[in-house]
Amino acid sequence: MSEINRSPIVTILGHVDHGKTTLLDFIRKSSVAAKEHGGITQHIGAYQIPHNSNLITFIDTPGHAAFEKMRSRGAKVADIAILVVAVDDGIMPQTEEAIKHIKGAKVPIIVAVNKVDLPGVNTKVQLDKIKKQLSDREIMPEEYGGDVPVVPLSAKTGEGVDKLLEMILLVAEMNELKGDPALPAAGVVIESNLDKFKGPVASILIRNGTLKKGDQITIGGVKSKVRGMFDSNGKSVDSAGPSVPVEVLGLEAVPQVGAVLGELAEVKEAEAIQSLVDRLKQGDAKSLKVVIKADKQGSLEAIEASLDKFNVERKIVTVISSGTGDIGEENIKLAATVGAIVIGFNVKISSSAQKLAENEHVLIRNYNIIYELLEDVEEVVNTLLEVGQLEEVLGKANIIAEFPHGKNEKIAGCRMIEGIIAKGQKIRVVREGQKIGETKLKSLKKVKEEVNKVEKGNDCGMLFDPPVDFAIGDTVESFRVI
Repeated sequence: MSEINRSPIVTILGHVDHGKTTLLDFIRKSSVAAKEHGGITQHIGAYQIPHNSNLITFIDTPGHAAFEKMRSRGAKVADIAILVVAVDDGIMPQTEEAIKHIKGAKVPIIVAVNKVDLPGVNTKVQLDKIKKQLSDREIMPEEYGGDVPVVPLSAKTGEGVDKLLEMILLVAEMNELKGDPALPAAGVVIESNLDKFKGPVASILIRNGTLKKGDQITIGGVKSKVRGMFDSNGKSVDSAGPSVPVEVLGLEAVPQVGAVLGELAEVKEAEAIQSLVDRLKQGDAKSLKVVIKADKQGSLEAIEASLDKFNVERKIVTVISSGTGDIGEENIKLAATVGAIVIGFNVKISSSAQKLAENEHVLIRNYNIIYELLEDVEEVVNTLLEVGQLEEVLGKANIIAEFPHGKNEKIAGCRMIEGIIAKGQKIRVVREGQKIGETKLKSLKKVKEEVNKVEKGNDCGMLFDPPVDFAIGDTVESFRVI
């Protein structure tokens, strides 16, 4: 190990029109003006500025999506969050949202009270009011005995901005931010796009280790080779160390914002999600299957009730197994067999279960806050929806009789047990959980009358085209790919 002090990575959040962008612009332009060689030539989502012989890295898209995405995964994009509050407005709805995100990321906070240059505003009175509002939301200013600095400033004139930069370096020093350039690179995608000349491009913020030109890397489960790197000045570089943002060329695909480079746990998670998608492609996916383990029965019931929110309009999450206690090998084996993810709540994961999950590419996610659990489940659901691997079952019927029809065909006498089966829908016949065949409805009759659909509780006759070798006891399902 060869750890060194690294530059703090800072993000700026706050309510609309409170001055986030103006503050970033002032800091950036001041930095550019101080450089003899010119200014920033391209936008890569983050940049470094010098202050008192130190560097500070800013994520330059206020309230960046990556900050929120990584919060839900328990990782950090930024080391320090600046909460911008306008002196005349105080705490507003988006300020509340920003506070929630910052608390979730568990990073140090500095409050920048902006617009102190506004005429007619009693700054002292407003500052006291804002500090009270912050303390009411468990953001304790230093004056209230807490550890949150409050810096009055004007992003327009620059008043107080130097003090903010000094405070960032002080907070960084107190938190002893370290990095090891000798390690393989670990970082996060903060911008990505498909460039018609460069191909897939990603702006990656290196949090630890060093990324070098020519490195083989994995981002979000996609393997690539670094063929070129550029810093925030547009200058070609051969390597990037801790806290350095770079634009990377040579990727096999455009990664999602928030995708992780190099961190073993996240790579394993990406592989597990990809494996889940592959399993669903090979099988007949009807929903996202989950195995749940919780610390108490009450927690278990609350989680299952919360997951039902995904099933209001369509059955999209299926609980395969649930129980109390820690996650063991038996849970992983079940999940691997049926293509499920394992969700834990306030429980431990046995080392043997963790190892088995890595070998079997089973995704495990463990939580102690229910809303974070729900956000992550929604993320996995959305991933599967994007690749079209979830299905909605529209109707089910049991085959209770068969009747000959013509020379080689036969009619299935069915009793509807769920939903609706209609002409034009995709149809499959299932026997003991295994698909016998997919087909279409050539004829659908209720008594002797041809109909377009039948509903739960009715008997009907179905003629399939192409024919399916069904048997009494089989199930007919109508479905659509979501």
